[in-house]
Amino acid sequence: MRFSSVRTAQGDTLAARRDGGLYDLRRVDPSLPDGVGPLVVGGPELMERAAKAAESATAAARLDESSARYRPVIERPGKIICIGRNYAAHAREGGAEPLDYPDVFMRGANSLVAHGESLVRPRCSDKFDYEGELAFVIGRRARHVSREDAYAVIAGYSVFNEGSVRDYQRKATQWTMGKNFDGTGGFGPDLVTPDELPAGAEGLRLTTTLNGRLMQDGNTRDFIFPVAQVVVILTEAMTLEPGDVVLTGTPAGVGYARNPPVFLKPGDVVEVTIETVGTLRNTVRDEA
Repeated sequence: MRFSSVRTAQGDTLAARRDGGLYDLRRVDPSLPDGVGPLVVGGPELMERAAKAAESATAAARLDESSARYRPVIERPGKIICIGRNYAAHAREGGAEPLDYPDVFMRGANSLVAHGESLVRPRCSDKFDYEGELAFVIGRRARHVSREDAYAVIAGYSVFNEGSVRDYQRKATQWTMGKNFDGTGGFGPDLVTPDELPAGAEGLRLTTTLNGRLMQDGNTRDFIFPVAQVVVILTEAMTLEPGDVVLTGTPAGVGYARNPPVFLKPGDVVEVTIETVGTLRNTVRDEA
């Protein structure tokens, strides 16, 4: 199943994508929550109820996608946890050898932007870069999870563009500033449940295009730390909660590593596509 958080003239709602259309699930079952975040927090039984509503939705519940606006899949995650340098080729293009233990850092919810909305290039820098990534969302409270049980804690997968302000990323030894400017992280359009994908979303092609030009072309089979291992590593240290978002790293081809470097500018169109998961499309604008 594919769930989206959308905004219509009637207000925020939970939608499902099927048969080439987007359906308002609250028209089918008004007791359902108004977005993917509270749906995931509500647990597997609520998600199953939403899936049944999607399967029974009629034409009366179909949304006009030209007038609906997407919201970030999860608008206010408790945690957004990022795995850095998770593709060997990307690590090397940045001048580092692949790691034995992942770089782990955090993003804040204010950095999130929905599918179809504009990423914001900040006033203070013109070094704004793209990073296409697979994201997964936690569906069950999890601590000290074994590799065998790791997939059971995942509610679904989505697409992320982890926009990074490169000069601020390198002002200190920690990357937090460069990864947390407001409006720099595209997220969406859908949460795709695990039954629609290979286990751990393995073997999926990931591409990023900039104004139609192919910039990144990777595959999730090339993760240094696959999804299950990431869950194991994170839950050694912290409790993962329903609605937490984990970003799995970006493949080679980012803008700063090119010669000459390529950075995002107003009017650019960036599309991140992950095979069978979907396409996240964002334009770029300058900060007001």
